Amino acid sequence: MTGSLKGIWIKRMKRGPMDFVELASLTENRGIDTNADQGGKRQVTIIEEEVWEQLMNKFNASLDPSNRRANLLVRGIDLKESRGKVLEIGGCKIEILGETKPCERMDEALPGLKDEMYPEWRGGAFGKVLNSGTIKIGDHVNLT
Repeated sequence: MTGSLKGIWIKRMKRGPMDFVELASLTENRGIDTNADQGGKRQVTIIEEEVWEQLMNKFNASLDPSNRRANLLVRGIDLKESRGKVLEIGGCKIEILGETKPCERMDEALPGLKDEMYPEWRGGAFGKVLNSGTIKIGDHVNLT
């Protein structure tokens, strides 16, 4: 399954703003450099652009994908049931460890969004960085 990297956001602090960047450095077993979430299992969070578009259409809304508060936005990749697979972005690899469940912040952004994101991994996935490197908007993405 091949796709592309459409967005990168770095969170400055817990519950803080999501800053869009054109490229980011990833550090093995840590996550995205300068991101608030470092180490642990949720080093990187990923959402699908197609799913976000479907959700916005359902609500007749146009929220920026950064409202999901994920780090990466991919297109052409199906994250549903991807636990144990490896997401390759540019020269970096991220092991998918699980589904990112939506929280109350989604309803703060758009009432009802949390419940719509819950089924079928529509909230995205999270994982850990397997090797250090740099990723940039437009990089090819593969899920193996």
